[in-house]
Amino acid sequence: MASTTLVIPFGLPPAEMAPDLVRALQAPALATLLSRHSAHTVHAFEPARLLPHEAWLAHALGVAGEPGTQPAAPFAPAVMRGLGLAPDAGHWYLFHPVHLVVGTHLMMPDLRGLRIAAEESRALFEAARPLFEELGKTLVYGDAHTWFLRADDWAGLATASPDAASGDNLHPWLPEGAAARDFRRLLNEVQMLWHAHPVNEARKQPVNSFWIWAGGPAAQPRPDTPLATSAASAWLNALAAPELRDTTSVQWLATKDAHRTAVLGHLAASAMAEDWPTWLQAMRQLEDQWFAPLRGALRSGGIGALRLVLTNRHAWTETTATKMALNKFWRPENLNYLITKLNS
Repeated sequence: MASTTLVIPFGLPPAEMAPDLVRALQAPALATLLSRHSAHTVHAFEPARLLPHEAWLAHALGVAGEPGTQPAAPFAPAVMRGLGLAPDAGHWYLFHPVHLVVGTHLMMPDLRGLRIAAEESRALFEAARPLFEELGKTLVYGDAHTWFLRADDWAGLATASPDAASGDNLHPWLPEGAAARDFRRLLNEVQMLWHAHPVNEARKQPVNSFWIWAGGPAAQPRPDTPLATSAASAWLNALAAPELRDTTSVQWLATKDAHRTAVLGHLAASAMAEDWPTWLQAMRQLEDQWFAPLRGALRSGGIGALRLVLTNRHAWTETTATKMALNKFWRPENLNYLITKLNS
């Protein structure tokens, strides 16, 4: 049977906020899909250098192991191919120019808030590239927010995703491993170079550092699961087919793929900022633009089954709804399945 999967990062509110947010949220279509299901599972996610949806997606795309036991996210080669680049050898990382806030400790704000023009990004890239070439490393430009680094001798570095590290004391999230000292030395050199760069002299919010993660070998298997995205980060958009980037539910349902997966990033920024009024507004937008059309497609037989994958920082749930399950009228329709009970 064809599978239809919708992945919603931060679709699960944190446990301490969930009861209040569930009472405030008006989302009848989502309530139906969650309550009248054919299967529902809750998975705890141990604190890691990734977020649950990142590990889940890497496994779904066939480039990493089970998210619950072998969480990894070696996305860099696939993102390169999505941007029209062709890594044929070596170990590659995603490389993001970032803004760091210096206070009582280093902190990296959400990368989605960094505004950088392509010409600014290019200028910083060209300034930094010789530092990497001197060490035998290759820096490749993808887009304003997404560069790539080949560093074969850094393959053992334990890195963290920017969303996992964002907003926290940054030091525990920096790369760890045998090459960590070499990484920090190069990081310091780039930071000093960019500090006095004309691009940053003209900016109110300087691009004063970089972040690497998602390292993987160029020879890894190519993802064979068609992916669509909406309101997603640039690197995540690159994993989707070009015609399914920033897609709508109508476009997604019209695809002929036997197995369809879409990742919706509408909630990430507000959840990471703990801006719950905006999170509620974004959920209502998803209700109108995605949950209601998908419930209608289930009822009409347009799709046979829908799997909802909802996550927060510490867990993810998988809920499968079918046309037959929607007829379970004895089940009250509510949003209580957004309140995760990991110990039950």
